[in-house]
Amino acid sequence: MDKDMEQVLKKAEVLIEALPYIQKFNRKIIVVKYGGSAMSNEELQKNVIKDVTLLKLVGFKPIIVHGGGKEISRWVGKVGKEAQFVNGLRVTDDETMEIAEMVLGRINKQLVTMVQELGVKAVGVSGKDGGLLRVDRKYVDGKDIGFVGDIRRVDPKILYDLLEKDFLPIVAPIGLDDNFATYNINADDAACAIARAVGADKLVFLTDIEGLYKDINDKSSFIPRITVSDAEALISDGFIGGGMLPKLENCTSAVKNGVNKVHILDGRILHCLLLEIFTNEGVGTMILRDEDRQLLEENN
Repeated sequence: MDKDMEQVLKKAEVLIEALPYIQKFNRKIIVVKYGGSAMSNEELQKNVIKDVTLLKLVGFKPIIVHGGGKEISRWVGKVGKEAQFVNGLRVTDDETMEIAEMVLGRINKQLVTMVQELGVKAVGVSGKDGGLLRVDRKYVDGKDIGFVGDIRRVDPKILYDLLEKDFLPIVAPIGLDDNFATYNINADDAACAIARAVGADKLVFLTDIEGLYKDINDKSSFIPRITVSDAEALISDGFIGGGMLPKLENCTSAVKNGVNKVHILDGRILHCLLLEIFTNEGVGTMILRDEDRQLLEENN
């Protein structure tokens, strides 16, 4: 068999492996939280958007929730301010909130443009639109850190309407309080709250690490699949720290509140989203409901 024919057959095998996953998730909602280093250069951005667009074209109903923290910090620096954080949350005064909304709006429309360049209709919204995200002021250890929102209510009607009309919604994490003041929201929190509200079958975090480790310094301790109870045990036993702690707490909360599965992926890996969803092995960490524990045993 010549090499050209071998390559063609390999491509066919990939499509056949993907087929049961395409059938299983047809018309299912998948929320993709997109941020970190995966947004750091245009090539990575385009590859992520290609993956999400492909999901849409094969029958998924994707929703993108994006961050923009690094870009916000860059613009805060441009006006001579220094970015300040408390427990990983940005201290947000009036001027910083204005900058954050401007930057997130700009990123939002860049992503919309990338999707539409690939022939799929997209609409960018923020949590202000249609009353999507209603918030209270978030306090950290009793400390007021400014216009940082703690999501109190999600009204997903605008997202359902867009999905029904065959649009791909792209959400910027900004919300309103009861007095209609504008708040910045942690993008992980926004993605989790939205995934719960729409009953997403999958919630995917594109992050800066390969997935979950029992010991971050020991690459052999990588965890490809874990149940909610086992993840909570890792947290309570002190194995999880730093920026992964709130992310994993968000993941377990999402699964306990109706999201079927949560995936943590390294957004810097080319086509990580497709590899995780459409192949038997996957490339990141999947967090499952306790009642799906048999899926762990099938893969061991």
